[in-house]
Amino acid sequence: MPPHKITLEEYHQMAPIFPDARLELLEGELFDMAPIGTAHFWTVAELTRLLTLHLAKRAFIVCQGPLSLPDSEPEPDIMVVQLTDYRQRLPQPADVFWLIEVADSSLNYDRTRKLPLYARNGVPEVWLIDLNARIAEVYRQPAGDGYQNVTTADTLTPLAFPELTIALTDILP
Repeated sequence: MPPHKITLEEYHQMAPIFPDARLELLEGELFDMAPIGTAHFWTVAELTRLLTLHLAKRAFIVCQGPLSLPDSEPEPDIMVVQLTDYRQRLPQPADVFWLIEVADSSLNYDRTRKLPLYARNGVPEVWLIDLNARIAEVYRQPAGDGYQNVTTADTLTPLAFPELTIALTDILP
């Protein structure tokens, strides 16, 4: 039997009922988010620190906040978005420079559920940091359900800010 789909409006109405739940809405379906372990916490915190240090006057660094999509509201670990006024709306794909997902237990979910969703909605670049394999996968040039350019990297340089370089060894625990 297919799952019952809910709308963004229904999702927002449900939020007060489950204030401590770690849920995200993907294509009308609710998904439990994996617990945040120590390695995941450290990597997200260190990336946030480094990105804020280098991009503070050029981008917002949003940690585990919602991205507004037509029937979804994923919460990437980090969003690097344009400096604009978000008091009346959430960031949308057109605002995104790039997203970062940090995965240990969520790797399959991030690859099969979130990456296709990001690609379909035109997110230009996604970094997937695989904590278990200690590698970074870089996804660029969205096309349909995927990305045309997929590489692994030891040094990360975003398309939007080519002068910024982050060594993978600097952000892994």
